[in-house]
Amino acid sequence: MIGTIRRALVCVVIATCAASTAVALEVTINAPEEVADDLRIGSLAASLVDGTDTGEPASGIEVLSAAQADYSRLIGVLYEKGYFAPTISIQVDGREVSSLSAVAAPPTIPRVVITVDPGSQFTFGNVSITPQAPTSEPVPGLMPGDTARISTLRAGTAAQIEGWRHAGHAKAAVSDQKITARHPEKTLSAAVTLDPGPRLRFGKLIIESESAVREERIREIMGWESGEVFDPEHIDDVRDRMRRTGTFAAVTLTEAEEPNPDGTLDVTATISDQLPRRYSFGAEFSTLDGVSVSALWLHRNIFGGAERLQIDGEISGAGGQTGGEDYRLTALLSRPATFRTDLEAYALAEIEQVDDPNLFSRSARLEVGGVYFASDQRQYTYGIGFRRSLTRDDLGERNYTIFTVPLSATFDHRDDSLNATSGYYAKVGLTPFFDISGTENGIVTTLDLRTYRKVGEKVTLAVRGVLGSVAGPDITLAPADFLFFSGGSDSVRGQEYKSLGVELSPGVIIGGKSYVGLSGEIRVQTGANLSVVGFYDAGYVGEESFYDGSGEWHTGYGAGVRYNTPIGPIRFDLAVPGTGPGDNSGVEVYIGIGQAF
Repeated sequence: MIGTIRRALVCVVIATCAASTAVALEVTINAPEEVADDLRIGSLAASLVDGTDTGEPASGIEVLSAAQADYSRLIGVLYEKGYFAPTISIQVDGREVSSLSAVAAPPTIPRVVITVDPGSQFTFGNVSITPQAPTSEPVPGLMPGDTARISTLRAGTAAQIEGWRHAGHAKAAVSDQKITARHPEKTLSAAVTLDPGPRLRFGKLIIESESAVREERIREIMGWESGEVFDPEHIDDVRDRMRRTGTFAAVTLTEAEEPNPDGTLDVTATISDQLPRRYSFGAEFSTLDGVSVSALWLHRNIFGGAERLQIDGEISGAGGQTGGEDYRLTALLSRPATFRTDLEAYALAEIEQVDDPNLFSRSARLEVGGVYFASDQRQYTYGIGFRRSLTRDDLGERNYTIFTVPLSATFDHRDDSLNATSGYYAKVGLTPFFDISGTENGIVTTLDLRTYRKVGEKVTLAVRGVLGSVAGPDITLAPADFLFFSGGSDSVRGQEYKSLGVELSPGVIIGGKSYVGLSGEIRVQTGANLSVVGFYDAGYVGEESFYDGSGEWHTGYGAGVRYNTPIGPIRFDLAVPGTGPGDNSGVEVYIGIGQAF
């Protein structure tokens, strides 16, 4: 069956003293339906009709030149689809454009007719890419009988070259290739010969930079390994380390064209800096949280070694329904490549006040530690700290002072941290604390697990489980701001903010020593940037250190919409309470940026 596609471009040109209408250009493509759409996209119909939609009519010479170039464009499209014996005719006024001279082109060309008979679709016969790299992975689609796509052959060749590079052969390249189309059998055979070249080691790192960061610190951050066997992953690691500092705007690593006589390969690094300072200010209003104001000052290279000093603060809760006013002021100094390449040291000072419905706390803490970046997906944090707090809840006012040892591990294997559709995320935190005054020794444990799975093209299932525990002191002696509440946008949507705790006696409600949170979402994409979501949340708070079922559960459920933006999806959720103690009527509204989890 032959399908016909017609696209017309009509341009109206208004001159200074008169108006005239340009002649419409009609491009007709006669081709089988299985290739017609691809031909339209890759031909004159797209390159001229779509591409010159600027308000000016295309001249005759433009149309003719584009039509003459279409032979090679269309052949490229058909080769990619596996058609290696096509017949192509492109006519203007009944004449083949290949026989016309662009010099004598008419002023206007109203119609171009493209007729394509692709012939039979070829499949791969014998395909060999040798010698094979020891670490390469096979590329699907290169087996005999598979559709003979040129892009698949290129991908298979590129995979072998990359495999040789990972084995240390940095200059691996194609040395010979023979591609044969056998028309009677409708098969395409290919024999590609590679030259792996010598196995090389990393040579000198040549730095070309006007960076304000000292060169010795740049080398420490990069962790360059001269003398090690060449591996492109090491070059990627160097780029990642530089990017992770936040100090550098661009880092380009260029391999030398030729290796050195001693079997080493030099690499040149071209580096440019970000602006050294950054200021930001924000304000928002929420019917739930009230007015919030925040500010930040950041210096990306305060001592000349890519050290970052960030001072930020926030005041929130004024006029809200989540208690009184909260505030926080934090100073964070961090230094990359301290003691070892992938270890970032930090020092933190913070004062904070939290005024929630069931808890008031005012605290100050000092902490030093390090973040070890084991890979792009794994990082580990450890430190030591000192914390002093004043807390007030239904048990009265208490002061405590403790020494802390915060530890955490994060595993992030999501396909997109802002809007995941597959993979998983896990974070475990352990914070032993040692009493100086006002409490007892103990440990806080948290676990956050998230998993994502795509069903079909438009549906994503997302599940989250959260566990929390405070072990050691009795609930009446435990640091009150370490205890757990449930309810609100971060736990159970539909329930009031931090409304579920432990009721020790009538009217005496404090946080619990154990917490379980469960959330599930079904996310359905309904447009290019729009999705609808249905969700169900459940939260548990108990008096015991670990879940034993003696505490209370509450639930909430609802629906929402998401609109994707470059900084993450804008989230709008409506939720109602399900089961649990308290008032189970009313509707909660949540608006934010980013998925709920």
